[in-house]
Amino acid sequence: MSDEAKNEAKKAELTALQAALAAEHAAVYGYGVVGGRIAGARRSEARAAWDAHRARRDALTREVRDLGGQPVAADAAYALPFPVPDSAAAVRLAARLEERLAGVYADLVRAAAGARRGSAAGALREAAVRAVRWSGESVAFPGLAERAAEGTGAAGTTAGTTSSASASATP
Repeated sequence: MSDEAKNEAKKAELTALQAALAAEHAAVYGYGVVGGRIAGARRSEARAAWDAHRARRDALTREVRDLGGQPVAADAAYALPFPVPDSAAAVRLAARLEERLAGVYADLVRAAAGARRGSAAGALREAAVRAVRWSGESVAFPGLAERAAEGTGAAGTTAGTTSSASASATP
């Protein structure tokens, strides 16, 4: 592989890592909303997901730095895709967060190599499993079907957006 090809691959991997980090920032925020509205029976499940996403966010921050990038910062707040007045809406939001994360991690699997690719595949699997737990429904190819239906790219962004705010404005 030429040096130019290696640089392009590194750039693509860093871009995918930044998108995953932006999506994890949005997920941490979104699970804060979920935790405030979820019924007691599922509160521990929401807390476990929140903890998992915080840990993933921190790991992605380190990985971005390891590749020489400046980690994208979290926004102060994110626009929710719909109102979350009660537990049922909180469950729908949790499912939506995980579906979007699956799309982002599918992009990272495609862009990464080696151990990072394996880690991204694991994150994709975890997001898909959590999405099924929250929604009760599954898709054949998690991370791909959701994006095709929305006409969006990584983290639910529309083509051409680049800022962390637009990359994760609707968790």
